[in-house]
Amino acid sequence: MSELRYEAPKTLEAAVALLAGAQGLTKVLAGGSDLLVQMRAGRIEPALVIDIKGIPEMTTITAENGGFRVGAAVPCMEIVEHKAFAKTWPGLTEAIALIGSIQVKGRASVGGNLCNASPAADSVPALIAAGAMASIAGPKGKREAHVEDIVTGPGKTSLAKGEIVTSFFLAKRPPHAADAYLRFTPRTEMDIAVVGAAVNLTLDAKGVCTDARVSLGAVAATALLVAEAAAALIGSSVDDAALARLEAAASAAAKPIDDKRGTKEYRIKVVGVMARRAATIARDRAKGNP
Repeated sequence: MSELRYEAPKTLEAAVALLAGAQGLTKVLAGGSDLLVQMRAGRIEPALVIDIKGIPEMTTITAENGGFRVGAAVPCMEIVEHKAFAKTWPGLTEAIALIGSIQVKGRASVGGNLCNASPAADSVPALIAAGAMASIAGPKGKREAHVEDIVTGPGKTSLAKGEIVTSFFLAKRPPHAADAYLRFTPRTEMDIAVVGAAVNLTLDAKGVCTDARVSLGAVAATALLVAEAAAALIGSSVDDAALARLEAAASAAAKPIDDKRGTKEYRIKVVGVMARRAATIARDRAKGNP
């Protein structure tokens, strides 16, 4: 193994400069819950590791325009324990709470969960359903991107050389809006999703769905944003007929693989069921969210 260089910049500008000028394999260390495991297993041998935990803007949760900005390196446990965030985004909080043990959540970050680019990442479908925007910094300046546009395949992202995800913005919620995330795993704890489903919706004063986003995890090479599933809810009271259409649309969108954790047919069936259940929870939450 070649000699490893470790850097811990204290500013975003310094981190971007290091990334842009790096030679050889370079990895960003947010929490290390994926990176360090991969290094210990010998799957990767980076020449440079850049620790971003010391950059203030990447490790804070702040209120912004009635919504929240969450630093990409904020520990998952800090998000889970943030009462105002959890009340506003219960589904996203549920997804983040499923990332490993309490000890892992004390280090792991949502930015790392996204950029590790696992198809089974729990926070990613929930971020997509929430309509989260990622802020990205690089040698050419800063830009914004929808979370669903970041991951391009297993272990691959759309980030250019020198770019880094700095934070996530979740806009102010309208009245009668809520989200939910469910996953299926063989074990209830310390496992990765066989399927995951996130639903975010808004109801009007009469209980009719006016907006929805549905995202599925672990059933394709990337987390899916399923417009057909959302369309099944919009204009309905999220009744049994609409939920049945949602379930069918979710199953139809799934393009899973066979592996030791589940067959294609099994995943296709279960993801529809999970999406339907998540939509039911989100609907009931929205009705109680003035």
